[in-house]
Amino acid sequence: MASSNKKLYFTAGPAKIPHEVMLQVQRELLDYNGMNISVMEMSHRSKEFAAIIEETEANLRKLINIPDDYSVLFMHGGAKSQFDTVPMNLCSELGKHKVEYIINGSWSKMAVKEAEKYAQVVKQELKSDTYTRQPAYEELQEFDDVTYRYYCDNETIQGVEFNYVPAYKNGKVPLVCDMTSNFLSRPIDVKKFGVIFAGAQKNCGIAGLVIVIIRNDLIGKHMRIVPNVQNYQIMQKDKSLHNTPLTFAIYVANLCVKWALERGGLEGMDRFSKEKSQILYDLIDQSNGFYTNPVDKSSRSRMNVVFLLSNKDLEAKFLEESRAANLFELKGHRSVGGFRASLYNGIELDDVKRLAGFMSDFMRKHGKASS
Repeated sequence: MASSNKKLYFTAGPAKIPHEVMLQVQRELLDYNGMNISVMEMSHRSKEFAAIIEETEANLRKLINIPDDYSVLFMHGGAKSQFDTVPMNLCSELGKHKVEYIINGSWSKMAVKEAEKYAQVVKQELKSDTYTRQPAYEELQEFDDVTYRYYCDNETIQGVEFNYVPAYKNGKVPLVCDMTSNFLSRPIDVKKFGVIFAGAQKNCGIAGLVIVIIRNDLIGKHMRIVPNVQNYQIMQKDKSLHNTPLTFAIYVANLCVKWALERGGLEGMDRFSKEKSQILYDLIDQSNGFYTNPVDKSSRSRMNVVFLLSNKDLEAKFLEESRAANLFELKGHRSVGGFRASLYNGIELDDVKRLAGFMSDFMRKHGKASS
């Protein structure tokens, strides 16, 4: 493995931003477009910021191919804020609506707890609570009396990702998707969804911003109790400027979207993500059991590669030696243990190759486990 002093971080988020984007941020940080101020200092009511937010939406529409009958909202609070924003906006009366949640990992499980405050939740969950695969489409039940179906497209903690869109066969039940951790990493057929939301801090910039894409006919069905800053109808009417928006985060998001457009769009991001993740999965699968991945191959995440060491006595040594090699944030989530390498859009192919080289060296040094 080639030596390098460059520190690499494979954090689950906030995540690495593409280097080219960071360089542009650096160039413009103190003097945006000759104004002698930063975007951070710019009035959100100014024509200059109006140009930024309008361009961000236009570029998102181009990248994702968002139809005209969908609105794009830039909201506060990150993706977790949507756990209660969604039911408050899609259900008109407190406690009167039935809503359906597919539970396939920790984040969808958390979303259920919030939804239960506002609606009657119908849960769909595999019998095993280890979340090592997504439910197959034929395993999902369909209901006549639910207001929407909700799911999380990629569960970062368990490393499980849907490889299909679990929409109702008749398309009549709106599909709500938490797409935070794989947003802008592969093509999206927006027409299959009622609501898509995504925190920006994985593939689209910095923490705090959540992007909401919602079909217009779903707007205006909210409960009376929904706060104005969480009200989709008000945010749509005021063009995401009801209160001071996350100006700098929106600016960085636009740069990330333009970066993706310049690199083949979502088709290019999909190829890129598959190539990166496959390097690690191939190494794990060919390690003769030294490394293992608990996730069914059909459900493996391209964004979050989780793995275990068959010899748990080596876990501390792995972290110690990886840090010595300037490879950081590889410890798995505290709830599941093991290790996790998050490979969001900002992670480069050479970064993954360097990690794979370290893992190969570590395996040779400490001996392969028996099959």
